[in-house]
Amino acid sequence: MKIVSRNEELLRDALSRIPQSSSRTSPSSHNKLIRFEDISAAAFKIQCGVQKTPCMYSRLSKQYGVDIYLKKEFLQYTGSVKERGVLYLLTSLPQDQQRKGVIVASDSNFSMAVAYHASELRIPVFVIMSTSTSPARVKMCREYGAMVISYGTTAKDSQTHARRLAQENGYLYLEEEDSAVYLSGLGTVGLEVYEQVPKLDAVIFPAGGHCGLLAGSAAALKHLNPLISVIGVESESFPVLQQSLKAGHPTEEQACSNHHFYGDVSGLCFGSNSLQLTGKLVDKVVAVREEDVLISMLRLLEYERATVDAEGAIGLAALVAGKLPELKGKRVAIILCSGNLELQLLQQCIARALTLDNRVCRFSLVLSDCPADISKLLEILAREEARVLDIKQERTFVTSELFTVEVTCTVETRDKIHTAQLRNALLERYPTAAWTER
Repeated sequence: MKIVSRNEELLRDALSRIPQSSSRTSPSSHNKLIRFEDISAAAFKIQCGVQKTPCMYSRLSKQYGVDIYLKKEFLQYTGSVKERGVLYLLTSLPQDQQRKGVIVASDSNFSMAVAYHASELRIPVFVIMSTSTSPARVKMCREYGAMVISYGTTAKDSQTHARRLAQENGYLYLEEEDSAVYLSGLGTVGLEVYEQVPKLDAVIFPAGGHCGLLAGSAAALKHLNPLISVIGVESESFPVLQQSLKAGHPTEEQACSNHHFYGDVSGLCFGSNSLQLTGKLVDKVVAVREEDVLISMLRLLEYERATVDAEGAIGLAALVAGKLPELKGKRVAIILCSGNLELQLLQQCIARALTLDNRVCRFSLVLSDCPADISKLLEILAREEARVLDIKQERTFVTSELFTVEVTCTVETRDKIHTAQLRNALLERYPTAAWTER
């Protein structure tokens, strides 16, 4: 005898109005009701292939007045939560298709997960990447065991080539979508969080165009406890999910950035299933600024030693930005879903975040061109305990008096209060000092 809960009825109602589409090549050509039993079955099937990542109490809790628990999905082998959906997707393929192989065409977390798990399952896997893909991503994908082919200058060229190879050789062309199998795999995050953190009040997920993690996990959490608030967070620059929910269908024309910093946060809304489930089961969707995401990345690195990308940090950004005041004093889990950020971009993000956090500042002033004045300036900086990161002197193009030098200093301070103290001390000695606004 099968017992259907009220939440399963909501899921059925959400999916019953979805038009069937055959525009994507996927393991299944139709979508069905996502039941709690499907998510439980996925959890059982993938338990030996993915990490049961920790969900730990964070030291950031005192800073933001919320009992924060961080679900560290960036600790998965490929650094992304996408492994859960991908592994369940691959293990659900018919054996004859597993023998023929699969093919993907992108440098996304989804493709990296397909490369790794297909290789582990001894499924032939091919990844088509454009020639503009970073060498680090190409190298990593090959190390996972995939056959990587560089083709075309754009992602569209790579996808066209991948579809042609799939048709000619019998490979299954995979692209990230919202089939019931894939969503069930992603929904296992909700099961684990509920088990790891008792008496949960809310769970915060990244949203954006690819909201499968949000939708699948919401299905699990709302079945287990309808009182748990499920919240999605996306970028203010790309409010894909909010606009799609408002329109009632996935929006196709969005101004998306190709910059690797944004990742899936800026992607197009890829499916009606995820959108309808989100509309029915998710309590709130908020948008945050890029500055808040960068500050969140810095906080996680400093307090948790967690190196995450924008998609991984965007959940915490909602608390940093003060977008969820109703969670004060509540017990909240945040999903850190991804940690794939290239080293050069990571350095840029941290440097920018320190500036936004008022911990790196720059000022310029004009001194007489003699060693004593430079020494006096350095003495003031030492007395104020500011760390000098860079100092430059300009003599040739100084427009003030002759035999003067324009000195530009970049210094590091402890926090905003320390920066203000340093500024006051310098202005007292050098009234014409000019500060570079961030």
